[in-house]
Amino acid sequence: MENISNDKKAATMALVMGTLAMLVSFMAWSSVAPLATAFAPKLGFVAGTGAQKVLVAVPVLLGSIMRIPMGILSDRLGGKKVFIALMIFTLIPLVIIPHITSYTAMLWVLLLLGMAGTSFAVAISYVSVWFPAEKQGLALGIAGMGNIGNAVSALILPSIIGPAKHIDYAYNFLIVLIAVFTVIFALTTKEMPTDKNKTLGSALSVAKEKDTWYLSLFYMLTFGSFMAFGNLIPTLIGKGNVNGFVIADNPARVLVIAGFWAAGFSAVATIMRPLGGAIADKILPKKMLMFVFAGVFVSTLVLAEGTKNFAILMTGVFLLAVFAGIGNGVVFKMVPYVSKKNTGAVTGFVGAIGGLGGFVYPFVVAGIGNLHISFLVLTGFTIICAIVLWAVFFRGGDTIVKNPRN
Repeated sequence: MENISNDKKAATMALVMGTLAMLVSFMAWSSVAPLATAFAPKLGFVAGTGAQKVLVAVPVLLGSIMRIPMGILSDRLGGKKVFIALMIFTLIPLVIIPHITSYTAMLWVLLLLGMAGTSFAVAISYVSVWFPAEKQGLALGIAGMGNIGNAVSALILPSIIGPAKHIDYAYNFLIVLIAVFTVIFALTTKEMPTDKNKTLGSALSVAKEKDTWYLSLFYMLTFGSFMAFGNLIPTLIGKGNVNGFVIADNPARVLVIAGFWAAGFSAVATIMRPLGGAIADKILPKKMLMFVFAGVFVSTLVLAEGTKNFAILMTGVFLLAVFAGIGNGVVFKMVPYVSKKNTGAVTGFVGAIGGLGGFVYPFVVAGIGNLHISFLVLTGFTIICAIVLWAVFFRGGDTIVKNPRN
């Protein structure tokens, strides 16, 4: 594979367009959560119930699992080709969704929509090859800001459908946006170099690396929290929420205001991601991760105390956004060091497990039926991650990334 880290123009375009391509893909991937209550009468379920949580969680499933093969394909075929094919594929469920009136049929189509979430693995694989190792923390942190597509969807889609809840308006907007951006991406970016001799076996060999699984565990906490709460906030504070919170007198405004809160959470977490990556370029990532886990621990305790108090709950939500966002950037500073020739494969594995955290947690909340206990479950998982980090990376001496300045 040729060295292209000195091609500054191509690197800049890869970073900018890769980030924006992930942003519009994430807008599609996360489009259901802010509109979930609008789907309720059309699909025949009660807003705020377990059926809504399942509807929101389903796109996360395929978008997580398929990150593994998509990351491998990007390494082998080229990130530009794979990204273009992915955006074209995403148009299929976007066209179908407004016409569905069956809850079961919608779940199947949302599985297809989940493919848009694999854009993360493609973007990281595509962007990483253009930057030297010492700059990848910041570069991949910026690329990861494509996650802000969650926030953009939550912010604008409820307003697009309006009081009459014209769901088709939102999806027509997404169709045009992704179609146009696919063309722009195709015309403005260069393909990354690929290794034609790379085999599926060599790509999957990253599963034998213990560090792949440690980073997956940590990302399940940080990115899993980001995805889960970004999708759950409209359910936690919107129409029919179990806490009895009333965020607007006008029912038509509840969807919009809940979307603002969800957008704020996603925006804060996304903005903090490159900060985490940039700091991890200077400070050993294991030290940063322990700081992150301490912050997430405190955040979950605040959440547990806020189940009946809106101000305390949202304080916990935004504390979590800060630390989860930083943690996402730190973890992906470490990813390229696990297997430098298989960044897409490692990204796929780590991203898949992290995304599954975002898929599983809404089911934990729905299954337990008690928010206080549900938040304490997240507290317990944070403690497990901190123990593993201490045992393996502090006491055990595994560093992944060695920084001579520390």
